Order: sequence, then structure tokens, then C-alpha cells
Amino acid sequence: MTKFEYDTAITGIGRSDIGRRLGRSGLDLTVQAARAAVSDAGLTMADIDGLVAWPGEYPAAPGFNGPSPWRVKSALDLELSWHLACQEGPSQFTPVMAAAMAVSTGMARHVLVYRTTEEATAQGTGKRVLTNGADQGGVTGFLQWHRPFGAVSAANWLALNYQRYLHETGSRREQVGWLAVNARRFAAGNPAAIYTAPLTIDDYLGARMITDPFCLYDCDVPADGSVALVVSAAETAGDAPQAVAIEAVGSAVSARTEWDQWRRPTQMAAQDAARHLWSRTDLKPSDVDTAQLYDGFTFLTLVWLEALGFCAEGEAPAFVEGGRNITLGGALPLNTSGGQLSAGRLHGWGHLYEACLQIRGEAGARQVDGAEVALAAAGGGPHGGCLLLTKPR
Repeated sequence: MTKFEYDTAITGIGRSDIGRRLGRSGLDLTVQAARAAVSDAGLTMADIDGLVAWPGEYPAAPGFNGPSPWRVKSALDLELSWHLACQEGPSQFTPVMAAAMAVSTGMARHVLVYRTTEEATAQGTGKRVLTNGADQGGVTGFLQWHRPFGAVSAANWLALNYQRYLHETGSRREQVGWLAVNARRFAAGNPAAIYTAPLTIDDYLGARMITDPFCLYDCDVPADGSVALVVSAAETAGDAPQAVAIEAVGSAVSARTEWDQWRRPTQMAAQDAARHLWSRTDLKPSDVDTAQLYDGFTFLTLVWLEALGFCAEGEAPAFVEGGRNITLGGALPLNTSGGQLSAGRLHGWGHLYEACLQIRGEAGARQVDGAEVALAAAGGGPHGGCLLLTKPR
């Protein structure tokens, strides 16, 4: 198999300040993260000849998109041979895959990739607003079967799948709640995390219900922040202080892409992306030292655990119960930054940043001993993409 992944490496990572209602523009946050990533790669802005973002500027709720590549190009005074805004694609990791393909084909040598959000500031002190441009278009498309009945967001749609999953598997919410408890424990060791106060399973079970069976702690935390990285030609990786190799990507989709058309509660894009990922590598789930799996809602983490083969179908709640398997020293240290449930929603990019830190041995108190293989996954429902990262080859 010819693998474009082997032509590339992640040579630099950077992030801006992360927080609730920072009151800073998306461009300001992006520039901070970009400068950190480029410096981390041992490069200058003059070396950057590619630029790609997720999702780019398309109609969406305030604070969701971040600045377009055009605006970032001007702010950083870049001279580009290739650029792209990924409005659609497998998942929030689509621009990383696109950047790797651009490098592999010779379109660029060092591509700056970023994701920025100002959702917390944009929402202000009011109630949470919709975050998908399609959701603001009225009762059209699949929304005609949801919005008239009060199902206006992914929280509502996924809650239906989660409820069915609990019924079919006999699993209990108090098992799943350990995902939130474990995330908060890890967040305590992450200086960039938003919520670090201890959380118990009783706190979880006593929290207010958002959309049954999702309670407050099943849902991720809107945040302001930016994460950037540099995807470079593999032959330059030796010049980078701490390069990370891309072993494989998963981007396939064969399942129905409508939220209400899945035959089973977990029949989502994650299953196709996971199968694709493992088809592109000789590594197995047992080789993964740490996993950073999308947790926009706890149920999505269960879906990814099963889709990726870390658990058999219906067994993820038992696997995470008690937290022993998913903490340091466990079978699969999971979402070691605190994830989106505690560290803040960066649409999977916080997970990618953490996966790189773990491979580099730079995660501090939450470092997984001897981590050489990390898996990061993003997306939920009809979207799903994953990356398998390793030490440099």
C-alpha cells in the first residue's frame, strides 16, 4: 500500500490561551496559536507555504468558525503555494488529512493547520445558541422531522440513540458517568483546562438533566481558544525538536449520513472511519498507549471506544466504570487532558494537541509512561475521522 501519511510529520504544535469568555477575537487567538506552532517546529513564517483551517468562514452561529485562511494569511504575512478551508469532510480533523496529502503531492512543504472557536464569548451570559449553520436555516431537510417536535440540536438527536443504547445493552448512567469523573481528574493536572474542581459520581448523578438521558456533565464545555500545528515533509522532521509521525488516517464513510436513518444506536461514521484507520496500518488497538476520543457528549466516547475495537459492542460502559481502565496505569488512559468535558470544547483539536504532547513525553503530571502510539478521534453522528500518531519512524 502506498501511504501518503509516511511522507509527512507533525513538526510543531501550538495553542492560544484557552478559557471561558476571553473576550478576544478569533484572529487574535489564531495568531497566538500559529506563532507558537511555527516556533515549536523550529521554523519561521517565511517557511510556511501552505495553510488550511476547519471549517473556514461559512454561515454559522457567532463564534463557531474562527477566521478564514485568507485573513490568517494576511495577519501572518504568509506566501502560500496551497491553501484550503474545509467546510465539509470526514470530521474536524479533515484539514490535517488534507495538509498531509498536500505535502505528499508536493503542493506544499510546511502547512500551517488550525482550528479556532470563540463560542463562549459569542454566547455571552445568555443561553447556549445553536452552533451549526444548517440549524439556523429553518425547517428544511432532515430538520423537518425534528424541529417541530423540539429536537433542535445534536444533543436531542443523540440522546435518542443513547437512550436506546442503554435499553438494548442494559448499561446504566452511573457506569457512563465515570467518563466525566475521569476527565475531571485528568483536568486537574492540565493548567489549560477550564474546570478542574473534583467531580464525584454522586455529583454526576445529581446534576440537572439537559436532554434525557444526558445530564450537565455528559455535555462538553463551550470555550474560546485556538490550536495550530505544522504538517511538514517527512524529510524535514529531523530538523524539528519534537516531530510526531502520522501512522494512519481514518476517513471512510458508508453509513447513512442522516441523523435519523441509522439502523442501530451506534451506526455512525465512527465505525467506518475506525475500519478505514486499521486497514491502513499493521498496528492494532492493543498497540495504542493512550486514546483521545471525541467527547462532545459522553455517548460519543462510548461509540468511539467500540468502533475502534477497544471494547466489544455494548461493553464500553463496563470498561469505563470505576475509572480504573481509563486512568494512568490502566488499560487505556483516556482523554488525558480532561477532554472537552472539562478542558473545553475545541472540536477535537484539544484531543489532537494532547495526543502529540503524549507522544513527545511533554504532558507533565498526566503523562502516560512510555507512550509511543496515540490515537485521536473527532466527530460524532454523520461525521467521523481519526488519526493514529507514533514516535518518528
